[in-house]
Amino acid sequence: MIGTALRRIRLIFDYSASEMSSMLGISRSYLSEIENNTKQPTMRILERYADVTGIKLSSIMLLAEQYDGGSDEAKARLLTSKVLNSVIENMAVNLR
Repeated sequence: MIGTALRRIRLIFDYSASEMSSMLGISRSYLSEIENNTKQPTMRILERYADVTGIKLSSIMLLAEQYDGGSDEAKARLLTSKVLNSVIENMAVNLR
């Protein structure tokens, strides 16, 4: 589910929920609802999330899709690895 993946990405970047909600321009409670999968993020929020983290929106969507299934520990390892690879790839592209 996308909310669970977004929470994991936020934690990888070491942002508190308050920091992330402020950067996204949404309330802390709305972010919590998204991360707990009780509300779906809008495309605008996903675009802001991509801007804040430097991860392409398409990569965020792919990460969320790949995050479904498996044990929590395996999902966390997979997502951490893929997020870091995505960030490194984006940094390399921006340096060219």
